[in-house]
Amino acid sequence: MGADHNRPAPPTPPGVRRVLVATVVPLFVLTVIAAVVLWPRDGGPEVDGGSPVPRYHGTVTRVVTEECPPQPETPEGGGPGVADGPCGTVTVRVEQGPDAGQQVETPIPTGPGAPTVAVDDRIVLVKLTDPADPAASTYNIAEHQRGAPLIWLAVVFALAIVAFGRWRGVAALAGLAATFAILLTFVLPGIGAGGSPLPIAVVGSALIMFVVLYLTHGVTAQTSVAVLGTLGSLVLTGLLGTLATAATHLTGYGSEDATTLSMFRGDVDLHGLLLAGIIIGSLGVLDDVTVTQAATVTELAHANPGLSRLQLYRAATRVGRAHIASTVNTIVLAYAGASLPLLLLLTADSRPVTEILTSEFLAQEIVRSAVATLGLIAAVPLTTGLAAVVTAAGRTAAGHTAEGHTAEGHTAASRPGPADGGDVPAARTPGGGRRTADRNLALEALGGGRAAEGFPDDHAPTHPPAGRPHREGGTDTAW
Repeated sequence: MGADHNRPAPPTPPGVRRVLVATVVPLFVLTVIAAVVLWPRDGGPEVDGGSPVPRYHGTVTRVVTEECPPQPETPEGGGPGVADGPCGTVTVRVEQGPDAGQQVETPIPTGPGAPTVAVDDRIVLVKLTDPADPAASTYNIAEHQRGAPLIWLAVVFALAIVAFGRWRGVAALAGLAATFAILLTFVLPGIGAGGSPLPIAVVGSALIMFVVLYLTHGVTAQTSVAVLGTLGSLVLTGLLGTLATAATHLTGYGSEDATTLSMFRGDVDLHGLLLAGIIIGSLGVLDDVTVTQAATVTELAHANPGLSRLQLYRAATRVGRAHIASTVNTIVLAYAGASLPLLLLLTADSRPVTEILTSEFLAQEIVRSAVATLGLIAAVPLTTGLAAVVTAAGRTAAGHTAEGHTAEGHTAASRPGPADGGDVPAARTPGGGRRTADRNLALEALGGGRAAEGFPDDHAPTHPPAGRPHREGGTDTAW
């Protein structure tokens, strides 16, 4: 009989599976124990931010613009000026609060970042009370309501992922939900409660990695290799980040957000927070690279079972180099895009370029990009080497099993041939009939049905029998 192209990949041999379980399970248990130890027990110190300003939803029903009144003369002796526009009033129907259903008038928002309103816009009102007369209050427009557009965008986002990824897309959405859950229930509350940001970020990232990778890609040997590669690269990224921030004497006060946070939460370690941000930011790119490298090794071994462990490593590393070359630019552009206002501000700085590059504001962005890239580069050989070892070990174990069956008397030579009145045995190569069929199938897919150069005629790609459906077989090594 011919090879079955629709069969799944063979399961991982028990010996290889035991080694992976003995390696991954203790790491997962240690991560869970560390999360329990570091889990925030309270909400941290109370922050007196004052009583919040009441905010209510409303809908714009009328906009009246008018000429802005002249301003008084400036102290420098200049003539009267004109106030920055636009000027006028906005009538809003209040939908919440004590004045729900009533029409109120507010001034047209002005100033930098003020929202531009029109009739039927759904906006957010803030109610301001006069300290001298608590009974007197006024409304001002704060911003637009963004709930409905964000919900529609999230729905389109989820539908696109599910439509393209199908069940894998559903798993990806579940992994995204798990990521937000860990960040919002463990990482942020733990740091906010005064915990050390670095260990919390490492443990939180490890939790996210275990949950997301296994949930999205399944409990397979290939996923376990990606988990080990990601975890090793995360630890290396943390060590490199610690050394780099210490060598450059970064304090963590390199942004306006960090400075503002220090005013409200003086107990937060901003230097540790910087390291935590580097680790969590690197995780999203690391799991992409490690999963890709593990899958590449598996696909190469499936397409050409004759490749040795070293050949698998070299071939997959070439793919990893191309991936890293594009990802490095992605990391730099991601940080540059997030810090674009800062970069524009620095371009207007009159200081020399060397002083700007070594300033706290820009130095921390350079350290972020460099450390994340170094951790990413280390992930390629680490994950590729682990995947090559696991794949070669699994193939060797499967080969020994096949030889054991042959020794029991199931060889082609012991079967009755045509001269004995038996069936003609299927043609076999030294690598096994299934191995040749797998390689022929891969060559057919890559070469469009033409025999590849360098292969004998009896190894040329074959087409599936007529009338038989051809489906793409999975290559994830099942546990």
